[in-house]
Amino acid sequence: MRALIPTVALLTLVTACGGGGQQAAQPSGPATLRMSIWTANEDHLKLFNEIASGYTKAKVSFESIPIESYTTTLTTQIAGGKAPDLAWILEGSAPDFVSSGALAPLKSKIENTGELVPAATRLWEKDGELYAYPFSTSPFGVFVNTDLLREAGQKVPEKGWTWQEAMTAASAVAKKGKAGLVVGDWDYKNWTNLASLWNGWGAKAWSDDGVTCGFNQPAMVEAMTFLHKSIFTDKALPGPGTTVDFYAGDAAMVITQISRASLLKDAAFDWTLMPLPNGPAGEYSVIGQAGIGVVKKSPQADLATDFLGYFTNSENSAKLARFFPPARSSLLNVDTLAKSNPLLKPDQLQSVVVDGIAKGVVKPNHKGQEELIQTARAALDPMWQPGADVKTVLDGVCAKIQPLLGS
Repeated sequence: MRALIPTVALLTLVTACGGGGQQAAQPSGPATLRMSIWTANEDHLKLFNEIASGYTKAKVSFESIPIESYTTTLTTQIAGGKAPDLAWILEGSAPDFVSSGALAPLKSKIENTGELVPAATRLWEKDGELYAYPFSTSPFGVFVNTDLLREAGQKVPEKGWTWQEAMTAASAVAKKGKAGLVVGDWDYKNWTNLASLWNGWGAKAWSDDGVTCGFNQPAMVEAMTFLHKSIFTDKALPGPGTTVDFYAGDAAMVITQISRASLLKDAAFDWTLMPLPNGPAGEYSVIGQAGIGVVKKSPQADLATDFLGYFTNSENSAKLARFFPPARSSLLNVDTLAKSNPLLKPDQLQSVVVDGIAKGVVKPNHKGQEELIQTARAALDPMWQPGADVKTVLDGVCAKIQPLLGS
């Protein structure tokens, strides 16, 4: 196994070596820019290339890196002098990238920054400057295969449904031979996506100031006990090592974001989109966020910043809203989102996206996030087996990550 090099360490190395640009000579001919992204979705790439084709100052290519290794690959490229000119940045890595000085300032190049929703820009700002554009501020919702629910004798969920109702329906579907609920992109590894469940109990991975572990607090213990029972007793979720494709009709529900709606374009089943179920703490929303930043060491940082201003202007943000809910208040409404998301109904866009952004909290993020993620993931592994002592496991998580917090 490759040794873990914390993101913050790599980025510190980058800035310590100076910001004078990469060493490689630039090719002659028309200017070219490279943007690292983690999607390989054909519809996403088609849209990006269509937008980029209208930019006359440079040719832009999009480099897809698997999300599982995205941040590690990106920071290694930056430290090794092979950085892209622009890059998507996950919300969990925002504190490292913004605080390290690895990104170029953007505010002067972004169109009408005054209309950017403050909740969307908070992660990407420092000392009044914007260091990444929050091009996607996307609440999590639940896509539901209503055919499978009816076949299992379960009713179609209504607004205000609860986690207990969701798991009961998922368990009933599982008894009929299909999977119940899938937590998208979790796969018993990316535990930050479990915030889409535990926030319903008011649980947090760490305190708001980032210095105290929250995994062993009562709300988290209650939430994770509920999840463990749902997996191993009620069989409402597929167990470890089981891969299930909701979009092929193999599961009753999946927790994900509206960018995945395109995968349901030719679905052979009826479906709906619901807000996250209410938990004991009531209604809530969890947001996954991504920013686009310009790598400061790029020898074409000025040109890349100019392109980013073009890519995220009001016109192009409206196009991107098809998959990535915008941070611009003028576009964050049902009418705009409906034009870009024909598969989704206005009430779904209102309840999941517009209302979700208004009341949502961003997934866990912290300086040194990459090391925190890997350390907590390893400490959580004993949880994913029958008979696990949930409280003991969560105490173990805090014992491992507490030294990493607050630094």
